[in-house]
Amino acid sequence: MATMTQFHQQTTGDGRQGPEAQPILRQRGEEIQPYGTLTRYPLGLSDDVRAASVKVLNQILCDTMVLRDMYKKHHWQVSGATFYSLHLLLDKHYEEQAKLVDELAERIQTLGGVSIAMPHDVAEMTKVERPPRGREEVPVQISRLLEAHELILIEAREAAGKAAEAGDDGTDDLLVSAIVRVNEMQVWFLSEHLVDTPLVKAR
Repeated sequence: MATMTQFHQQTTGDGRQGPEAQPILRQRGEEIQPYGTLTRYPLGLSDDVRAASVKVLNQILCDTMVLRDMYKKHHWQVSGATFYSLHLLLDKHYEEQAKLVDELAERIQTLGGVSIAMPHDVAEMTKVERPPRGREEVPVQISRLLEAHELILIEAREAAGKAAEAGDDGTDDLLVSAIVRVNEMQVWFLSEHLVDTPLVKAR
């Protein structure tokens, strides 16, 4: 049976230091693709079309990431008589938005672009109004979510129309079949919580 000393000698015999299983740590290097540039894939789409789609998809991705995180914030901080039902609904919507985030980012990468990813970059780019750190009342929480949904829906519909005109059917399909439909459904579920209707006795 080899001793640790023998093992060390065996693995450093070719000039390397340390055992082969030692990770190479603290590495840095040049970016392999700067943000805002395109790699060229044989997609049958021009660079101009892909660049336009990537740009608008990154804005929608950025705003969707903020909406996703706002859902989790309100899921944690919701209070009041409707706590249980809203606590569950907000988390369900969070999971659905998280899926959209992934689909948007992967579409951007598929087109040869670079998807926005880090929170500090998202904070600089987003058009969604920033909520406070503290807790807010349920009607305010829902209103903030609805305003973010409307912003994204406007962006998505406009982008889908331009993508369709440019022949970028994949982007058009994603925006209509996923972004628009999911956000519209979530708007419906949220909006009904702001209807001022009696709970026990009719007016």
